[in-house]
Amino acid sequence: MVSLYDISATKKPTNLSINKDLLSKAKARKINLSATLERALVEELKKVESERWRKENQQAIEELNHLSEQAGLFSDAYRGF
Repeated sequence: MVSLYDISATKKPTNLSINKDLLSKAKARKINLSATLERALVEELKKVESERWRKENQQAIEELNHLSEQAGLFSDAYRGF
C-alpha cells in the first residue's frame, strides 16, 4: 500500500493558533497534541485524496458503469443471487 506521506520524515516545529479553552482542556488531560494533529491530518488527507481520485476518474467510472449495464459483468454467470 502506498503511503500518503513519508512517515520517516523528520518532525518540523510549527506554530498553530487554537482555541485557548480547548488547548487548556487537552493539556489538562495530557493529550499529545502533535500525535493528535498528525492523526487528524492523515484522516483529512485521506478524504481529500479520495475525493480528488474520484473526480479524476469520474469519466472512467461512468463509462465502466455504462458498459456493465449494457453487457453485464463477467461474474454474472457465477452469481447465485
